[in-house]
Amino acid sequence: MIDPVSGPLQDPAGLYTAALELSRDEGIRGLPLIMGFTGFADAGHAVRQIIDELISVQGDGALAAFDVDQLLDYRSRRPRIRFVEDHLEDYDAPTLALYRLEDGLGRPYLLLAGPEPDLQWERFARAVVGLVDQLEVTQTLWVHAIPMPVPHTRPLGVTVHGNRPELVEGISRWKPVVEFPGAIGHLIELRLIDAGHDVTGFVVHVPHYLAEAEYPAAAVTGLEHLGAAASLMLPSDRLREAAREVERQVAEQVAASEDIREVVAGLEERFDDHTADVPRRSLLAGPADELPTAEDLGAAVEAYLASHGEPGPDRPDGPETHDGGDPPRDGDEGQSQ
Repeated sequence: MIDPVSGPLQDPAGLYTAALELSRDEGIRGLPLIMGFTGFADAGHAVRQIIDELISVQGDGALAAFDVDQLLDYRSRRPRIRFVEDHLEDYDAPTLALYRLEDGLGRPYLLLAGPEPDLQWERFARAVVGLVDQLEVTQTLWVHAIPMPVPHTRPLGVTVHGNRPELVEGISRWKPVVEFPGAIGHLIELRLIDAGHDVTGFVVHVPHYLAEAEYPAAAVTGLEHLGAAASLMLPSDRLREAAREVERQVAEQVAASEDIREVVAGLEERFDDHTADVPRRSLLAGPADELPTAEDLGAAVEAYLASHGEPGPDRPDGPETHDGGDPPRDGDEGQSQ
């Protein structure tokens, strides 16, 4: 294991450049790590939207930047370049980096995000495990999204995997035994488990007929589960507004076509038959799965702080004991993110 005590970040894989020394930047130790990689298993562009939303809130520089020239196949995923009248500008260089961000309550966390590597998966996974060791990461969480034969009129399901049963049980709706093309997140999850680290992956189920479009509801679902698992208040207001507009547009298209209505009705019937006894999917949604308002979110935060012994606006001292419990799961009553 790499020494996590002091000095510059060590990169035995030779894949990244660090902009910090552990002896000087103690504020990055012992934090949760969220990972998101675009380019594969990103139905509804959920991962891209999550990454954009998290980074855009602060936009600070990266703690460590990976050498994408070693990891990407530019011929299979060509970066975008803008042509303006008679000249080229705005080369959109790919970035794969580690960031330190803060949630809505000022709680810090780490984000590893960017395009999924095409090459050198084992070296990249080894580098990530090394970062987790050195930064003493408390838990690693990652998210991706897949197309599923489910209707947009029902709550989006989530499959959870990893080595934290308290986060897996009671959330996953789809528990198959299958073989499928792997993603870099799967390999990192396996290597982290081998190294004795806590890791959890969330798979958002996106209606297959919306998988190629930008579907903000999938990003909101991913943020809900990541935030609850890491006890973070992750930003989602803009995505929630966008989700409402997309739902309105989809509803109009469905209403205009009898064939589409029949397809959606068939999906609804199958969905209801298979999920009749499944607990509520959203960690914040109400009984009818309506999205919460800003006031609801504020109340949820205060309830969470009170239940975990953290000081809040109306609770300056907090209770005398703090059990350090785990975040709530779907179906838990009286708890919130």
